[in-house]
Amino acid sequence: MDSMGGEATEPVFDLSGGALCLDLVNTVSDWPQGSKDDLPDYGALVAWGRRSGVLSDDEAERLARSAARCPEAAARAFRKALDLRAGLYRIFAAVAAGKSPPTRDLSAFNRLLGEAMARLHVLPSEGGFEWGWSAESGALDRVLWPALRSAADLMTSDRRDRVRQCASETCSWFFIDRSRGGQRRWCDMAVCGNRAKARRYYRRKKEGA
Repeated sequence: MDSMGGEATEPVFDLSGGALCLDLVNTVSDWPQGSKDDLPDYGALVAWGRRSGVLSDDEAERLARSAARCPEAAARAFRKALDLRAGLYRIFAAVAAGKSPPTRDLSAFNRLLGEAMARLHVLPSEGGFEWGWSAESGALDRVLWPALRSAADLMTSDRRDRVRQCASETCSWFFIDRSRGGQRRWCDMAVCGNRAKARRYYRRKKEGA
């Protein structure tokens, strides 16, 4: 990403959602209008994968090279990422509201989940075994596999009941509410919470005048 024609800089991503899948959805602000999108292209998706720990530096470099060689395949993988992100938004919006997710979105998610889980293997590690993803050459959607597993884990866990959507009129980010009373309303009290307070104060002042 270039900044005003200067040197390329690594995009900055907020990873405060509490789950990888929520961090992916939160790359857009103010759903469904999408006033700010941190994933404008496939390169940004790879940067997000590196920043979130989904990809190692070497894996990110390999994907970048593969995308340069096969731009049409990279465009398809990017389109898949945007479709997944939008579907996850609708699913978790329903979860946060205590409703059932749209059947169409859940079916699409399960199809992608099946493709991803087929790449998950038990691998030997120091002193035992661990889960790992197959290193498939040219798998440009590889960055999505851990996000799909994260979403499945969250949907089927007790943490599902703690999924919240920011109450700000201009945010709509998701987060896992770890507060004792489970009454947290803002993704970030210092940002969205204070903005909401300022808007309420302005409205009261205007009404009083």
